[in-house]
Amino acid sequence: MLDATDRRIAAIASRQHAVITRRQLLDLGLTKREIDYRIQIGRLHRLHRGVYAVGHRPVSPYAHTLAAVLACGPGAVLSHSSAATLWGITRHWSRPLEVTARSDRQRPGLRTHRSKTLSRCDITEHYGIPVTSPARTLLDNADRLTDLALGRAANDLRRARYLNLADLAELLNRHSPTKASKRLRGQLAHPERAPTRSELEDAFQIFADGRGLPEFLVNTQVACHEADIYFPAHKLVVELDSHEYHGGRHQFELDRDRDADLLAAEIATVRITWERMNLGPEREANRLRTILAKREPGA
Repeated sequence: MLDATDRRIAAIASRQHAVITRRQLLDLGLTKREIDYRIQIGRLHRLHRGVYAVGHRPVSPYAHTLAAVLACGPGAVLSHSSAATLWGITRHWSRPLEVTARSDRQRPGLRTHRSKTLSRCDITEHYGIPVTSPARTLLDNADRLTDLALGRAANDLRRARYLNLADLAELLNRHSPTKASKRLRGQLAHPERAPTRSELEDAFQIFADGRGLPEFLVNTQVACHEADIYFPAHKLVVELDSHEYHGGRHQFELDRDRDADLLAAEIATVRITWERMNLGPEREANRLRTILAKREPGA
């Protein structure tokens, strides 16, 4: 049966993914000897210097990430690739975990960073873990991602409503121009476009913008249907077809039914696949330019 002290320890740990710091144990009145005794009998398990799991070794990644942050002292936050995983930008936890701290002192098993530009508005909590904001996380990872992956990350964060473009603009305005910030600023080029849902939509934007195609909208309502790409001045919808989402018989029928609805509203539909856009980009671009030219207002 737990005594009153152990119940207080458990209460703190329950709010911290079952981890606790040595400082918190001392603040509860425990002596060094009492802490060592609890380690010896298995009530505390050392994760990092001065950070312990309570009751058992944790299996949750959140416990390990919070322990990493707590090990780096007050003001430390999860950052870089580890923050990207916490926000859902990447799927797998890479090791070592990365933390930005006030001190540049290295911690065994962790990769620590020190930043002079990290401000209070760049710090938040997610799942109870201090972490860099979504915008700051993008900036810290920009040099590690391809243009396509960086765009996908920004769009996923926007779709999850973790990021808005105003926060990203504010962050970039505070920072001196760097290669990373210049690449990230490209995400602000078309604020009128909704966030994309797939790499195929990301690739089309790079394809279209790089070839000077007219302004278009992304994932917008057109004649009671959501269109992948819409050129409003030309009344032209571009649907980006993949075998994964458009290969089944049911979806095949829905696509044709929707094309007919759009045509009844005097809106044409062009269907483009990943293969055509990437294996024959100039041919695809020239054909799309021809279609757009014939649908120019007053043509």
